[in-house]
Amino acid sequence: MLKKIDHIGIAVHSIAEARRFYEETLGLVCEKVEEVVSQKVRTAFFSLGETHIELLEPMDDSSPIAGFLKKRGEGFHHIAYESDDLLMQLDTARQQDCRLINEQPVPGAGGKQIAFLHPGSTGGVLTEICEPSKQ
Repeated sequence: MLKKIDHIGIAVHSIAEARRFYEETLGLVCEKVEEVVSQKVRTAFFSLGETHIELLEPMDDSSPIAGFLKKRGEGFHHIAYESDDLLMQLDTARQQDCRLINEQPVPGAGGKQIAFLHPGSTGGVLTEICEPSKQ
């Protein structure tokens, strides 16, 4: 079952440059910067209430984020919903003929398991379902 909006992903060319806006203009605090090797991306997280803003910087030109930036430029990339049962959410999506980018969960930032739903099945919005680590 979905519990809340976990985070909103924003694609950027440079976390170092982009974080100045979030810190200096918006007054948010960068909680952590992390590399997610499975996604070939460097992330930076800012909290705003129970929701996070995730900046996504490609680690190299083969990163999906690098392709996104070349095609669309910086900006909104995805919305992520927290689930207490990611596998069940994927099964439900499959049953509703939703196209899955990830058939099975993959490692994400913060030790979470994540899976993406294709924007062609979600009204044009890249959708991530994530499940916190059960440790």
